[in-house]
Amino acid sequence: MPYRPPHQHAVTPQGRGRFPGFDVLDSVDVWDDVTAGAVLERLSHPTGLSFFTPGEVAVAEPLLDLLLAQDADPRVPVLELVDRRLAVGETDGWHYDDLPEDAQAWRETLAALDEAAHSRCGTGFAEAAVDDQRALVDEVRRADSWQGFTATHVWSLWTRYACTAFYSHPWAWNEIGFPGPAYPRGYLNPGLDARERWEVADAGDRS
Repeated sequence: MPYRPPHQHAVTPQGRGRFPGFDVLDSVDVWDDVTAGAVLERLSHPTGLSFFTPGEVAVAEPLLDLLLAQDADPRVPVLELVDRRLAVGETDGWHYDDLPEDAQAWRETLAALDEAAHSRCGTGFAEAAVDDQRALVDEVRRADSWQGFTATHVWSLWTRYACTAFYSHPWAWNEIGFPGPAYPRGYLNPGLDARERWEVADAGDRS
C-alpha cells in the first residue's frame, strides 16, 4: 500500500459518512495490479486542467459542487475527473439528438448557465450569491425548456458526469461503505445484514 499520512485514513467527502473507520484502500493489497493502479490514480490528478477554459472552470466548479452538495473540504475532485474524461473523449458512447457531442454540449450549456445568471442576477454565475446559483441550477431541474435546450437533457448531461466522477473515487466509497472491486477476492457472505470481515457496520439510524 502506498504511504498515506495518518490523517488521510478513512477520508470521506466533507468528513461525512456512516461507516466510521472504514477505508476501502485498506484492501488495496488484495486487488490485482491493474485494478489497484486504476483506483489509486483517482487520488491524484494534474494541477492543470486540459479541457475546460478558465472561464468555464468558473462556472463548472460551483455547478458541480451544488449538484453534489460538496460545500466543504475535503472534496472529491469532481471537476478534475470530469475534465480528464472530456479531454480524452471518454464519453458514455451516446448523446441526445438535440445536443451536440458531450464535450461541445458541456461548453454550450456552461455558457448558457452563465448567460442565465447575467439575465437573472446581473453578474456571471461564478459571482452570483450561492442562493442565486442554487435557484439557477434548480430552474434547469424543473423546466421543460431552458435557454433553447431541452432542460431534462441538460440535467442528464450534468448529473451523469458529476455522479460518475464522484462515485468513482475511493473517498465516496468510504462514505457509502463500498468495499471496492470484488475481483479477485470475491464475496463469501451474501445476504441481508451479512458482512465480510473487511466490511464495517452501518452506524446510521435505521429507524
